[in-house]
Amino acid sequence: MFLVRRLLPIIACLVAVAGCAGRSSASTDRGERAGSAVSPTYDVYALHYGTLAQFSVASLVSGADPARRMDIALMVWLISARGRTVLMDAGFYREKFMTRWKPVDYVRPSVALGRMGIGAETVTDIIVSHVHWDHLDGADLFPNARIWIQRAEYDYYVDSTGRPRRSTIDSLDARMLSDMRQAGRVQLVDGDSVEILPGIRVYTGGKHTFASQFATVATTSGTVVLASDNAYLYENFASRRPIAQTLDSLSNLAAQARMLRLAGDIRRVVPGHDPTIFTRFPAPGGGVARIR
Repeated sequence: MFLVRRLLPIIACLVAVAGCAGRSSASTDRGERAGSAVSPTYDVYALHYGTLAQFSVASLVSGADPARRMDIALMVWLISARGRTVLMDAGFYREKFMTRWKPVDYVRPSVALGRMGIGAETVTDIIVSHVHWDHLDGADLFPNARIWIQRAEYDYYVDSTGRPRRSTIDSLDARMLSDMRQAGRVQLVDGDSVEILPGIRVYTGGKHTFASQFATVATTSGTVVLASDNAYLYENFASRRPIAQTLDSLSNLAAQARMLRLAGDIRRVVPGHDPTIFTRFPAPGGGVARIR
């Protein structure tokens, strides 16, 4: 009995250590989500600025029927709190993209922001999820914004002279981004799970492009995840299928699972092009959906 009493504290200690060592990345994600409770809280809105009609679903969801077509939403996301106006992505406006893609119901992203009574010049920050034209091209519509992009994304696609290293980024957008960096307006983010602003954290791993990122935002209803193109549609989550355009399907699936853990509820995960956002969150309307 004496020996048992002597061993009990040691056993308890070993159990505690094992519990700590066994914590998974899910535990870390929960900790990051819980930590946002002490940060400033934001209002988050999806802003519709156009539609790509009859887009191939097989280009969005891996393994989807090639014959399926749907109208997909073009969006930017407004993250708003007192003293700070942040956009997730900036849309596009250059004529070459208008001519090629022929969006319908289109307005410039800066005009879409005006539906909220917000001027383009008041945007303080833009989080660029990745370098594709429909997410980066409109950055220079917002003349006072600081640009947040992953360092690895920037270096992989833009050379030291402002020329594209790969065809993934348009030459005009590469030059724009380089010019902004020369002007001191680009903040390069180093890696995964970085809080870039109080209550706003960015994550890598979606692999839509080389170092695409998604973001979490602290709101009064909980953590909102802005997936951008790391998950195109709610169908990606429902069918547990990666996006069709990814450099690493397994990484993309892991990122989508992580988004669900971080948000704690699929209602607070916002895919990059799903038009049902505006029926799931019908208020305030007129092409604006408040995520809550």
